[in-house]
This record gives sequence, structure tokens and C-alpha cells, in this order.
Amino acid sequence: MESEQFIRAAAEHGPWVMLVFFLLWRDVQKEQATRAVLDKNAVVLTEIATEIRERMPRT
Repeated sequence: MESEQFIRAAAEHGPWVMLVFFLLWRDVQKEQATRAVLDKNAVVLTEIATEIRERMPRT
């Protein structure tokens, strides 16, 4: 069903439709990669903050 709509849109509107879909797909991939890096950095920063908090003298 979806592939038929995609083929119909590409046939009606030309190759720029495929370019738009490709660019949107690449944008989603970049966003997912960025999100993964930010999540990893958040975990590392949380671990560092925990270590610092544990090593500080308690008053």
C-alpha cells in the first residue's frame, strides 16, 4: 500500500520527490545518531557527578 503511493507520487511529481524523501530519511538518521551520542554523554556526566559526590567529605 505505502510502496504504491510512493511510486505514484514519484511518477506524478518527478525525481525531486525521491530526493525529498531521501533528505528526510538522512535527517532522521542524523537525529538518531545525535540522540545516541547525547544519551551516552548524559550517562557519563551522571557517573562523573556521582563519583565526585561520593568522594567529597561529608560535613
